[in-house]
Amino acid sequence: MGASFRTNPATRRVAGWLAAVCVLAVAAGCDGAPGIAPASAGVPSVSAAAPDGSTGTPSASAAPEDFVEALPAALRQAMTGVSWRAGCPVGLDDLRLVHVSYVDFDGKVQAGQLVVHKAIADATLRVFQRLRAGRFPIRGMQLIEHYGGSDDTSMAADNTSAFNCRNVPGTSHWSNHAYGRAIDVNTVENPYLPKGQVMPPAGRAFLDRRDVRPGMIVAGDATVKAFQAEGFAWGGAWKSGTDYQHFEKP
Repeated sequence: MGASFRTNPATRRVAGWLAAVCVLAVAAGCDGAPGIAPASAGVPSVSAAAPDGSTGTPSASAAPEDFVEALPAALRQAMTGVSWRAGCPVGLDDLRLVHVSYVDFDGKVQAGQLVVHKAIADATLRVFQRLRAGRFPIRGMQLIEHYGGSDDTSMAADNTSAFNCRNVPGTSHWSNHAYGRAIDVNTVENPYLPKGQVMPPAGRAFLDRRDVRPGMIVAGDATVKAFQAEGFAWGGAWKSGTDYQHFEKP
């Protein structure tokens, strides 16, 4: 996903948001838009401060690209009419952009981004720092705008994402994703099973939860414990509508 940036935090943020502008231009032919942040690899263990002074909680596994910030203007514009619109149950001012690196399926460190509610932003940062330290592989972590706001397309791409102003599939009530209080992780390896369906369809290859393969989340594992330590509930424990990819903190 590109070389790491070793400049100061403000410069990194500006560079990262050059890609966000590309999201706005997708319809005009900006093909193959990269992830909305630059990649990071081999970076020293420090944590950068966000513009509003929030840094998350530094840890031994922190990287310079790990920080929380208020939504930049370019992202607010990109989200409007895509993942957010007037009438959504949370306003843009209550959301935060979490920058955190992760380990991909090739064992390389990549830069990721999630939009979550400000109340869980620091907790989200800590969870993914723990997952990175434990070398839990994540396929990708791009904002839902990269997929035109389509949850189905994002899931099919095995993308890890959070905020999206949408209903629970097949219902008329808001998902916790619409509040920025839910995160889906490795959606193919950890499918959602509503009323006999498998979402995404490629998740059928992972229905046998006894056959644990890279990227899968199973009861009592380090991923579940990392989220539970920060107060998140796991959808994989639900008796109906089992949702192995889903963590939420209502």
